Amino acid sequence: MDILAGHSILQLAMLVAGLALTGVVAGILAGLLGVGGGIVIVPVLYHVFSGLGIDEAVRMHLAVGTSLATIVATSTRSMRAHRARGAVDTILLRQLSLPIVAGVLAGSWIAGSAKGSVLMLVFATVALIVAVHMALGREDWRIADQFPIGVLRALMGAFIGLISVLMGIGGGTLGVPILNLYNIPIHRAVGTATGFGLIIAVPGTLAMMANGWGEPRLPPFSLGYVNLIGFALIVPTTILAAPWGAHIAHAISRPALRRAFALFLAFTSVRMFVDLM
Repeated sequence: MDILAGHSILQLAMLVAGLALTGVVAGILAGLLGVGGGIVIVPVLYHVFSGLGIDEAVRMHLAVGTSLATIVATSTRSMRAHRARGAVDTILLRQLSLPIVAGVLAGSWIAGSAKGSVLMLVFATVALIVAVHMALGREDWRIADQFPIGVLRALMGAFIGLISVLMGIGGGTLGVPILNLYNIPIHRAVGTATGFGLIIAVPGTLAMMANGWGEPRLPPFSLGYVNLIGFALIVPTTILAAPWGAHIAHAISRPALRRAFALFLAFTSVRMFVDLM
């Protein structure tokens, strides 16, 4: 299948501009909220791939894998920006690394064998839960005064890695609210969660490449479930914009931003649920 067949120069120009703009938005959100940008990139890529006629059986896998690849670059840039401001808890990050990787490996195995509709259901469900939390939750809510230790800490890390790789997102979407609920200040939670993204995205990307290797329904310029065209269009603008988000995160109050982002997530979730019907 020729991924460019049947599309005018204007349509292709709009596609390039749209993916570049997606990278800007994803980069800002990565630095601002610690979400790794995947929560924006996955639904956009899914609909772009749909518009280009990519087989439905591999469409969501391709969106997830390509998103994870972009997060490798995004999280690296964003974490450096937050670390420069002293907002990354390197001790906690190191302690959670192995459990997160274990969750990523389990999630990658599931993603490789699951239908695209299963990945869509996971994404839509978690996105809706996060949207409700962002819209109605308060940043002063707490479960405990400190993050758990021992087995519970390991289980939380594995959970973040498992769900994040199934969704094609960095760990911030889950990690930021979880860390904040355990009394880690919001700016430090955001900074630390950018490190989750890197830990998740590197093994997750490699696994999605391996899972899709040799799949005949993939479009040209794909390494397994990672499409190099999408990667090449999104990454430069994402890297450029990530420090902007980190700067904004330390300069503004967040309630209005949380609600706006919650609205976007809710819309994305409902749209995916509709597609599943």
